[in-house]
Amino acid sequence: MAPSAADGRVWFNVPVNALPSVEAEAASEALEIVAGAAGEAGARRLSALLAADAPLTAFLSTVFALSPFLRDCARRNPLALEALFDAPLDQRLETLLDDIGASAYAEDQSESGMMKALRGFKAEAHFLIALARLAGAADTELTTLRLSRLADACVGAAVDYLLLDAHRAGKLQLPDPAHPARDSGWVLLAMGKLGANELNFSSDIDLIVLIDPHAPAIPEPYEAVDLFVRLTRRLVRILQDRTENGYVFRTDLRLRPDPGSTPLALPLEAALHYYESRGQNWERAAMIKARPIAGDLAAGSGFLKELQPYVWRKYLDYAAIADVHSIKRQIHAHKGHGEVAVKGHNVKLGRGGIREIEFFVQTQQLIAGGRFPALRGRKTVAMLGELAACGWIDAEARDALTRQYWFLRDVEHALQMVADEQTHTLPEDDEGLEQIAHLLGFDSADTFSETFRQSLRLVEKHYAALFETAPQLSRGIGNLVFTGDVDDPDTLETLSELGFSRPSDMCRVIRGWHYGRYRATQSAEARERLTELTPALLEAFGRTRRADEALLRFDAFLGGLPAGIQLFSLLQSNPALLEMLVSIMGAAPRLAAIITKRPHVFDGLLDPALLSELPDRAYLAERLEAFLAGAQLYEEILDRLRIFAAEQKFLIGIRLLTGAIDASRAGKAFSDLADLTVSAALDAVIANFALRHGTVPGGKVAILGMGKLGSRELTAGSDIDLILLYDHAPDAEQSDGEKPLAPSEYYTRLTQRLIAAVSAPTAEGVLYELDLRLRPSGNKGPVATQVEAFGRYQRQDAWTWEHMALTRARGIAGDAELRAVVEVEVAAILAIPRERHAIFAKAVEMRALLEEEKPPRDLWDLKLVPGGLIDLEFIAQVAVLGGCCEEGVLSTATVDVLASLAPDFCPPQPRQELVEAHQLYTMLTQTTRLCLEGGFDPEEAPPGFADLLLRQTDLPELAILAAHVEETAKRVRGHFEQLLGNKQ
Repeated sequence: MAPSAADGRVWFNVPVNALPSVEAEAASEALEIVAGAAGEAGARRLSALLAADAPLTAFLSTVFALSPFLRDCARRNPLALEALFDAPLDQRLETLLDDIGASAYAEDQSESGMMKALRGFKAEAHFLIALARLAGAADTELTTLRLSRLADACVGAAVDYLLLDAHRAGKLQLPDPAHPARDSGWVLLAMGKLGANELNFSSDIDLIVLIDPHAPAIPEPYEAVDLFVRLTRRLVRILQDRTENGYVFRTDLRLRPDPGSTPLALPLEAALHYYESRGQNWERAAMIKARPIAGDLAAGSGFLKELQPYVWRKYLDYAAIADVHSIKRQIHAHKGHGEVAVKGHNVKLGRGGIREIEFFVQTQQLIAGGRFPALRGRKTVAMLGELAACGWIDAEARDALTRQYWFLRDVEHALQMVADEQTHTLPEDDEGLEQIAHLLGFDSADTFSETFRQSLRLVEKHYAALFETAPQLSRGIGNLVFTGDVDDPDTLETLSELGFSRPSDMCRVIRGWHYGRYRATQSAEARERLTELTPALLEAFGRTRRADEALLRFDAFLGGLPAGIQLFSLLQSNPALLEMLVSIMGAAPRLAAIITKRPHVFDGLLDPALLSELPDRAYLAERLEAFLAGAQLYEEILDRLRIFAAEQKFLIGIRLLTGAIDASRAGKAFSDLADLTVSAALDAVIANFALRHGTVPGGKVAILGMGKLGSRELTAGSDIDLILLYDHAPDAEQSDGEKPLAPSEYYTRLTQRLIAAVSAPTAEGVLYELDLRLRPSGNKGPVATQVEAFGRYQRQDAWTWEHMALTRARGIAGDAELRAVVEVEVAAILAIPRERHAIFAKAVEMRALLEEEKPPRDLWDLKLVPGGLIDLEFIAQVAVLGGCCEEGVLSTATVDVLASLAPDFCPPQPRQELVEAHQLYTMLTQTTRLCLEGGFDPEEAPPGFADLLLRQTDLPELAILAAHVEETAKRVRGHFEQLLGNKQ
C-alpha cells in the first residue's frame, strides 16, 4: 500500500490525526463490521486498507468504536469510503453538492424520489464532513461552513423541485424554468447558526418563509399565500420526515413573526409591517444572522435591506440591552457559585457556554451596529475581530473568546457525532465522558474535564465583565433614606426608577427592618449589615420586573429567620448568593414559600460544591447516611428524614433553576431521594414495630414504587404511589413478640404505621403524601398484600388499566431478595401474550372518558391536554403490554419506552416526535411544579418564571413557546389516534 494511502493523504490531503487508543476488542469489532460490509459491496481497496496495519486503519477503527453513528454510516455505504481513493474528500464533497443541486432537475423526478436522493447525498456528505474534522483535515470553522453549505444545497434543491412541480401543474408561471427560483416570489431566510454559516453537526435548521405575491411567477396574487403554505408544508416533509433512508434536516419555522397566528409563509409586506410596528428586540438580534439561502434570493436580499433601519438603530442603543437579555437575566444566580460540574453540563446553554459568547457578540452588535457598519456581520468569530478593531473589546477578550468558541463548538460536534442526536449535554457517566474526550483527542476524561472547566471559566469571566458586575453597595442609584416615619420624596423617586410600583408601601416594609421588628434585625450589627446591603438588594429586586412582589417575599423570608448577621454578611460578600436569592424571590414563589417556612434549607446553598456535584443516588445515599448517623429515637429518625428530604428537594430544585441539571436528571434525583427516604422510614418502622410485636417467621417486606416514582419522573411536591407486598414462612401463624399478631394483621398494621411515619405532619412537616390506591382491589383491598395473592390477582382479576399502571412498577425499598422475586413476577405478568387491538381499544376508551371527566384547564395543563402527557404515557404503557417495543428494553421510564417503540408499531419519525414531546413536557412540568404553587398562567406568573421557561426551551418569547406546545400537542394527538385508534 502506498504511504499516501496508509497515512490518509490520498483521502484527506494530509496525514490523519492519531486519536487516543480505545479498547482493542471494541476497535476490532467495529472494524470487522465495516470490513464485512466493504467485502459485500466489492470495495476492494477499502477492504485491503481495513486489513492493513496502517495509521489510517487505526484512525478508522478508533472512530468506528467511539461513534456508533459513523460506524453505521460506513456499514451502510462503504462505497463512500471507496470513492475517496479516486478523489480526495474535499473534491468528493463538491461533487455531492453538485449532485444535490442537479437532483431537482432529474427527468421524471417525484417527491418520494427527491426525498430518497437528498437523504442519500446528505448522509454521505455528513459522514465525510465528520471524518475530515476528526482526521484533522478540517478545522471547526471549515466544518461548520461545510455543514451549512450542505443544508443550503438541500434546501435549495427541494425548493427548486417544488417550484418546477408547481410550474408543471400550472400553479406557477416561472419566467425561467432553467433557474426556477429566479423571480419565483418564494423567499427562504436561514436564521441562527445556518444563517451565520455556523451549523453544528446534528442541528435543526431555522427558516423564515416569505412570499412576494406580485412576483412574475405568481399568476394569482390572492391565492399566493395558500399556494406557498402548501409548498412550505411539502418542503418541511421532504427535509424532515424520517423514512427508511433517514432524514435530511429537522426544520423549524417558529422564528417567523407571531407564529401562533400567522401562516407558515408570510407576504413580505406583512412581515415588514410586523417588524416595524411590533418587532421586539430579540427579533432584531435574530435578524442579525438572517441570510437568503433558497428561492428568490434577490427578493430575500431586498427584504433584508429594507429591514436594515429596524435592525440597526442610528444611535447607540443601550436601552435595548435589558430586553434582549431578558431570557438570561433571571437565571444567572449561579454565576460564580462554586465549580461547574462537567458531567451533564450543557455546552450550549450552560454556564460559560456557546450561547454566552453569542450573546456577548450580538448585544454589542445591537448597541453599536447602527453607527459602525463593520459590526453588522453574521459570523460570531469574525465579529469578535471587528469588535476588537473598533475598540469595543480588547485583544485578550477577542483571542480568548475565539479560542473557547471553537473549542466549545468542537465539543458540541463530538457529542452529536456519537449518535447523530441534537444534544448539547455532556454524558453523566464516566464511560460516556471518556468517549467524548477520546473523540476530541484527549488522552483521558480528566484531562478533557480540566480543559473544559478552564474554558467555561474564561467565557464566564468575559461575559460577567460585560453584563454582570458584582453588586456594589454604593451604586449611585439615588437617595435611599428609610429613617423616620415620613417617606422621603427622593427615596420614593429612586424606588420608582428601580421598578417598584408601590414605593410608599415598600418604604414602610423596609423601615420595619430598620426598626428591628424581626428577630433577624434585632441586633444593631444586623441592622447595620442590612443597611449596607439594601441598595444592592433593591436594585436586584428591581430587575425582576415585579419588584414589589419579590421584595414582599423577601420580607416574609426575613420574618422567619432566627438571626440575620451571618446571612447579611454572606449576601454582602457573595454576589452570586444574593442573585440566587433574588432569583428565587422573583421567579419561584413556591421555593420562596419553602425557605420562608423552613429557613434552614437555605443553608445548603452555602456549599460551594453544590452545583458541581450531580445529585445521583450515591451522592444522596452518602449524605443521608451521614445525616441519620447518631439518631437513636424513632421520632428523631422520622424528623431527620423530613429535614433531609426538605433540604435536598430544595437543592435539587435550585440545580434545576440554575441550569446545573436538566429536567430529566431532576426527575431521577427527586425519585432517588424518595426511594432512599422511604426505605429508611420503612427500616425504622420495622425496627420500632418489632419492639412490641416481634417478627413473623421468614417475614419479608417489599415496596413497589408506582406512577411517577416508578418511572423516576417525580416532580417537586409530588405525592408518591406505593404498593406494599409481604411474604413469610408457609407455616407462620403469628409473630413472636410481646403482643403477637397473625401475619395478615401484622403487615396491615405495619403498613398503617409506615403511612403515618411518612405522611403524618410533625414539627418538621410531612415527608411525602402517600397514595396506595394502585394496590389490588384499590381502596377496597387490604393495604398490604401477600406476594402470592398479588400475582394471582394480577393474572386473574386485574383490569387493563391496572396492568398499564404495572408497566411503571419498580422495587424501591424493603428486602432485596423479595424485591427481586416481585420484579420477576411483574415482568412475567407484563409479558403475558395479549390481544393488541383489545388493549388499544381499552386505552382509547379510557382516554376519552378521562377527557370528558377531567377536561384540561388550558393549553398549559400539560398532563390533561389532548396530546399531552397522558397520551404519551398511554402509548408507552400499551406498547409494553402489547409487545410493541424493541427486544431487550426493560425500563419503567416513559421516555425510554417511547424511544424503543418497534418500527412496525411506530415508524422512526413519529417515535422521535413522541420522545421530543415528552422531553418538552417534562421540562415544562418540572419547572412549573418547582416554582409555582398552582399551574402556569402566563397572565399571573412572575416575569422571572417566564424568562426561566424561555431559557430552558431556548425560545425567545412566550407566544412562540405557546405555539410550540400547541403544535406539539396536535402532533402527539395525531400519533395517538394513528397508533391506537386506527389499529383496532
